[in-house]
Order: sequence, then structure tokens, then C-alpha cells
Amino acid sequence: MGILRTDTISGLETPTPVTGSVYFDGNGDWITVAESEDFNFGTGDFTVEFWIYWDGFNSGGTRGVQLTAAVTNGIWIGQVNSTDYVLRSYGNANHLTVSLPPLEKWHHIAVTRKNSTARFFVNGNLGASGSVTHNFVKHAITIGSDESSGHTNGYISNVRMLKGTALYTSDFTPPVHELQPIGDTVLLCCNNPDSAGAEATGKTITINGDAAASTFSPGLTRDFTYGTEFRGVTTFDTQGYFVPPSGTTEQRGRGRGIFHGGYASPDYRTEMDYIQISSQGNAIKFGTLGSKNYSEGAPCGDSIRAINGGGAGLNNNMEYVVFATTSNPVDFGDLTVARRSLTAISNNTRGCWAGGTTNPAMSDVIDYATIASLGNAQDFGNLTVARRNLTPNGSSTRGTFAGGNPGSSPNLDDTIDYITFASTGNAVDFGNLATAMREQGGASSGIRGLIAGGYSAPAFRNEIEYITISTLGNGQDFGDLSLARSGAAGVSNKINGVFGGGSSPTLQNLIDYVTIASTGDDAADFGDLTYSAVIYAGSQASDSHGGIS
Repeated sequence: MGILRTDTISGLETPTPVTGSVYFDGNGDWITVAESEDFNFGTGDFTVEFWIYWDGFNSGGTRGVQLTAAVTNGIWIGQVNSTDYVLRSYGNANHLTVSLPPLEKWHHIAVTRKNSTARFFVNGNLGASGSVTHNFVKHAITIGSDESSGHTNGYISNVRMLKGTALYTSDFTPPVHELQPIGDTVLLCCNNPDSAGAEATGKTITINGDAAASTFSPGLTRDFTYGTEFRGVTTFDTQGYFVPPSGTTEQRGRGRGIFHGGYASPDYRTEMDYIQISSQGNAIKFGTLGSKNYSEGAPCGDSIRAINGGGAGLNNNMEYVVFATTSNPVDFGDLTVARRSLTAISNNTRGCWAGGTTNPAMSDVIDYATIASLGNAQDFGNLTVARRNLTPNGSSTRGTFAGGNPGSSPNLDDTIDYITFASTGNAVDFGNLATAMREQGGASSGIRGLIAGGYSAPAFRNEIEYITISTLGNGQDFGDLSLARSGAAGVSNKINGVFGGGSSPTLQNLIDYVTIASTGDDAADFGDLTYSAVIYAGSQASDSHGGIS
């Protein structure tokens, strides 16, 4: 008999789901921490890290965070011109230089030194390194300004400094939990949504100008401060009084789907909405894409992250969010080829981006990336037919791509091909759709994949077809959407397939759903998105789709 003999299984320090930041308007705002021996880094090891979101350039020339010393030879991290972000000693030459990351995105910045080798990381990627033996003297810390004309215009979150420890010495995945005062921490601030002056090590912060606390954050969740956090696929054999849940902490309570942008003539939309797939209701705003040029990209993900790749501006950008939070995306890396109208599919480990158009040519490129590790995508192989607006479905081992547009309208395709996630190589023929179409929605249970709606000249379609992912074959009739339309993107939680948005040709915000395991049932009303648009990519990201075991 299994008997629970503990008062606390798990808990959070506070019920607050995300951490905060400090906002600087670029016009004479900053915060300061008084001079301390804690900031006398000397020639030893150290770590300085923080998250930053720039709204724009400042007229004084600074858009980077300034972690400055008010005395010569103090540590200084900030912008020196329109392209360079540097580590320097105040009043002296630059030691390390990296390129400034883009505006209007959250970026994780880290500068470390270990055994005289300093390293500058942007979003976990090593941007510069070299021998830096400079003696950094004790000083006051200024955040958000150089106290003259160089003021930050944007948000800074989770500033942490460690004296004597270099946390990062090679490429890494930026933290997903709010930072904690670990080990040699001498400063931790800019993480309280209620107070710009909050600091975790007992230091006093002075607020200058209009620097203010904000709830806007990089989407970090609060870490567990007591109890047990389940990390493995945990199972229990018990006939006792209490059966703990199986799976990881993040997996419990999963079931969120996120819709990314779309097109609503005459321009693209940058909204991101989310739904809880297991319960009907209207969508809720999640955040905003980094640019309207990312709105014709393709999202996929594992149970933790959603990654959106490519987009309307023929860009190769990849940006990600954490499902369990609401926030704007953060830079992930780059695709191998810039394109739009592509699609994406994933399992627990890999995300794959397929097809699209480079205008005017159609692409047959398939890229892949490891979802848990930030970095650029790599070549996977090629589709059997170069095309855009194709529809993905998948299991934990296999991904499929159906239909699409292999050239200028009205050309359409009925091809279904597949890849095996664990290997790299070209896609292989799977079968054919009943009707050649483009812009269908996709949703899978891991066993069955649905291909819903779409456009087949001259009509919008309401048919839903299905395939059995583990066996090759043609699409079969499943049922119908509640409204004939194209560009209704799908999400799933293995039980329900949910389709949102689209064009009939009137732009739609409706969401409808089906039970994937059944056939012959027409889609039922689920709720509404907060905006109306054609949502490309066929499938959107969910944290519990058929590719996740």
C-alpha cells in the first residue's frame, strides 16, 4: 500500500505565474546600486546576465542596457554605436564586441569571465570571446543609462551578477525560470512586477526619472522553492490513499494551443492567441509576434516551447515562446533558407520546417532544429514536390506533409509525403489526398492525422480527410468543418482537433473542433479568436499534439 507521508508535494513561492521587469522610456531613466566591495571583480571570475527588450533607438545613441560604473575601470556593458554591443572597462577600450540583436524582442544577454577568458553570449549563443585580464574595480552599478545621454529605451528583466563564478563557458539554453540568488550572487534585480527597487541580496536601489516596474517579461516562470518538481516520466504503483500524477511538472496541466498571426487584407497580423484545447471557449491574447514579417511563418514545438520559423518578409528568423506563460517571442536562431508559406511539424525532440516559397520559386527544403537548444536550423532533406501552403501531421516518429501549391495559382497538389524524425533525408511518398488542395488545417492524435478544409479552385472546401500516420495510404473521408474555408489552422491535444480562423472568402475568427478518433461527425463550435485572419502553415503549435509521447 502506498501511503503519502509528506505535507507538501509541490508549491510556488507566490501564485504569480511570471516575473516582471523595469521599463525605461529613453528619456533620463535609470536605477543605481551604491558602490560595494561586492562589485570589485578584480581579475577574477564573474557572471553578468539579464534579459532586455528594446523599443527603439535613443536619441543619445544608446538602445542597449548600460551596466556601468561611475568610476574609471569599472565594468561597463552597453552600446557604443548603431551596430555594436560591448564589454569594456569604463573610460577604456572595448574588450569584447558583438552585433546588436533586433528591436522589439526579448533577448538574454550574458557576459562571463573564467580563468582570464571572457565570453559574450546573446540568447545562449557565444558571440565573442578572448583573453581579458583587466582589473575591474569596485563601483556603483547603473542600470538603464550611462547617466548622461545614453538612456535605454525599453525593458530590462532579471539582472543577475555573480562574483567569483562564470556560469556559462559555452553555448547554452537560456533560463526558462526566473533567476535565483544562487552561490556567489551579488546582485539580483529588475524582476518584480510591483517594484522597480526590489533586490534579492539586500542592496538598496535608487530610482531615477520615470523608471518603473512592469508586468511585461520574457516569459520566465517562477521556479519551485520547496517540495518536489517531477522531471522524469514518473509512474507509481500504489493502492493507497493518494496517487501522484505521472509525467513532468510541465506536462501536468498541458493542453494549450497557440495561433500565430495571419493575413487580413491589406496587411499581416501580429497577434498571438491561445486556447485550452480540452475546454471550449474564446481565445485569449498570448502576445505579439516580433514583426508582421513573421506572420506567415510556421510554428511547431514540444511540451515546453513553441518555435515559429520564416514568414511574410521572406525572412529566415526563428523565434520562440514558452507555452506555460503569456509573452512576446524571443529569438531562437535562423532557418537555412528564407521563405514564407512554409509548414512545420515536430516530435518531443526535433522541429522540422518544410516547403514554402522564396518568391516566385517554390521550395522543397526541409530544415530541422533541436527544440530544447537555441541555434540555427540544419538541412534535413527535401520534399518530393516543391510547394507552399501544405499541411503537416505527425506522430512521435513520423511527420507527414499533404497537398499544397506547387506553382502559381491555380496549380494545386494532392501529394502526401513523409519523413522519419530520427533520421535525416528526403521525404518519401505516403499517398494522395482525395482532392488536390492548399491551405488546409492539420491536427493529429499521433495515430490519425486530419486535413481540414482548404481551397480547390474555384471553391472553398469544408471536407475533412484523415490518414493513419503509421501506415501508407490515401486520405479518407472524415466529416466536415462547420464552414467551408481555407487557411483555418489546426491544433490538437491528441483527443480534439481544433481549427481556427480562415477565409470563406470573408475573413473568419471562428474556431470549431472535432474528436479525432471518431469519423462521420461534423465540426462543432468551439469559440472565437480575438482577430479574423487567414492563418497559414496548416498547423499551429500545441504542447500536447500527436508528436509528443
